[in-house]
Parts: sequence; structure tokens; C-alpha cells
Amino acid sequence: MGDPSPGTFEITASARGCAARTGRLYTAHGAVETPAFLPVATQANVKGVAPAQLRAMGASILLANAYHLSVRPGADVVRRLGGLHRFMGWDGAVVTDSGGYQIFSLQGLRKVTDEGVEFRSHLDGSRLFLRPEDVVDIQVRLGADVLMPLDECLPPQVGREAVRESLRRTIGWLQRSRAVALGPGQVLFGIVQGGMFAELRRESAEALVRIGFPGYAVGGLSVGEEKSVTLELAELTAGLLPEARPRYLMGVGLPEDLIRFVSMGYDLFDCVLPTRNGRNGMLFTSAGRLNIRLARYAEDPRPADPRCGCYVCRTFSRAYLRHLAVAGEMLGAQLATLHNLSFYLDLMAQMRAAIAAGDFPAWARQRVAELGSAEEA
Repeated sequence: MGDPSPGTFEITASARGCAARTGRLYTAHGAVETPAFLPVATQANVKGVAPAQLRAMGASILLANAYHLSVRPGADVVRRLGGLHRFMGWDGAVVTDSGGYQIFSLQGLRKVTDEGVEFRSHLDGSRLFLRPEDVVDIQVRLGADVLMPLDECLPPQVGREAVRESLRRTIGWLQRSRAVALGPGQVLFGIVQGGMFAELRRESAEALVRIGFPGYAVGGLSVGEEKSVTLELAELTAGLLPEARPRYLMGVGLPEDLIRFVSMGYDLFDCVLPTRNGRNGMLFTSAGRLNIRLARYAEDPRPADPRCGCYVCRTFSRAYLRHLAVAGEMLGAQLATLHNLSFYLDLMAQMRAAIAAGDFPAWARQRVAELGSAEEA
């Protein structure tokens, strides 16, 4: 017998004392062991990292962006060249974000109506109007495994009534998105929104559960609000979503926060921090964050993280990594990115092992304390 059908989610172990669990999400391009971190491949590539390197460090699922790929090179170009997996040389699973985050990040370049979103291209100023149906169709043509519907992601300062109106629009978009035929093996998740208001988060989650999806994402957090608000709303929302379905918390976060979110019962995560911070010389380590550009590392023979077994830590010194960063060498950004992604993916593997072993809460308390340091001594 083969694997279960794409979109099937199995819970394989549950932690004692919190909501953390391990699971297995089946896709048309293999099973994903959860909790899992999705390296961000916005333009069909993880910046500075080849697909074979991602596989070697344990990645099984990536996040690409439907809006950006529709602007360049175009969904039909990708389709004619064999689909997103062949186009980018990646044989694992791919999630495509809808462009909802670009409603937030490109505020000066878009106009939102009930019918859809009109973008002015960030590349050449040309106009692109996307209905929710169009966004799903783009992802179908790209050939993604897990598709995200168009949603409106708002800044944290937006008031309650404006968020309520946005939520009405987003739920309508979700219902329209469900009517679009998907390709073989593709699944569509729902996305919870609701701004910074607990009652609207609850309303959004309840509406999505009534509609019914094979998985549920939570968007609109970590967009500038206080950390305490992020944690409170994330925990509230996790408890409103079906236990038997995967829960995907989008756009987060620091390593210590991922541990907190896993303890709430989330299964999937994406974030640009490991790649973006790596390009800027910030390394994540088992003892906290390390700014490799500091002069104190100019003659430091130690690896970036003595407890890390990645290629970078096995091969190079802090002194060499600092030299590359200060000199502006491309290799410096690549090596820092390789280390950071390895660190994130290994952290997820550690969490899966701790949950399976039955000692996740104690393990989590110790690791959060270790990882919370702003700068390694």
C-alpha cells in the first residue's frame, strides 16, 4: 500500500504537560515530519543555498510566493517548464503563499476591494489585478503542493471596525477560493486573520472550521505588535483549530519562540530570519545570537557554535567567518545562511525527538533559557 492521500495528517506522538505534538503531513512530493520549519524560497530559491544543500540539512518542505512568481517569471512560464518543482530543482514539498502578506508589505502599491487586489508591480509599475480565484489558479499552474488563499494581512495598529470589515472580505475570498478546481495532489489551507483582536480571531477561526479545510494557517502575527500580544493571540487561536488538522503559524520567528509555539500545538512555521540575518552577519547558536562582524572574533579559532555539527561549524572558524563578513564576500553570507538554516532545522528535529521521548516541557524550558541570550559570551 502507498502513502495516504495528499493532505492527510497523522499525529504520531503527543507531549505530556502541553499541546506539543509530532505528526506527519502527506503531500504529493513526500511526507513532512512535524513540527517542521519551511525555509523561505520567495522567488523559487532559498537565497544562497542549493536544493541539494537544503536536503542534506534535513529540509523537506519550502515556502515560495505566488504573487512574486506571477510577476516574474510568470506562472505560465513555470508551468511550461514542468512546474515549480522541476523549475527550481527541488523534489520535496512546496507551499505557496498567496500574496496576502504583500497587501501588508506593499501598502503604497496596492488597492483592496471586495473583488480582489490591484497591485502596481514593484518591478516596473505595471498593474496586476488579482481576484481570490486568480490567486488559486496561479498556484495551480505553478504546481505547488499546499496552496494558500488570498487573505488581507493588516498592520497591528488598525482599529477594530476596520479589521472586522477586512475579516468579512477575507472570509468571502476564502469561500470563493474553495470553488476553484485544484490539480492532482494539491490541497488548499484556510488562513485565520482578525488583527490584534481576540474576538475577531475567534470569529475567523470558527468561520474557517465551518467551511472546512485539510489544514489551517494563522496569519497576521509578528507584523510589529508586542511579543506578549503575539504569544497570547497565537495560543488562543491554536486552541480554536481542529486538533486533527495541521496548524501552520506563518511568518515566525526566533528559535526560542518556535519552541513556545510548538508547545501551543503548532506544526508548521516559516520565517526569513535565518536567511536574512545570516546575510547581515547574525548567527543563531545554541547559546544565543552571535554578531560575527564584531572585532572580538577577529582571531577567534572556535566554530560559530561548538555544539553544532553543520558543515560550517565543522569546517570554519569564527575568525574566517568574520573576515568574509567584513570583507563583504559572497561566501560569508552563504556560509552564515547555511549555518542558520541548519540550526533551525536541527532545532525542529530536537523538538520532535523531545516530544517522542516524553520530556518536551523540561527540554523546552532549558532550551528557551539558553537561546534567549542576545549575544553569546
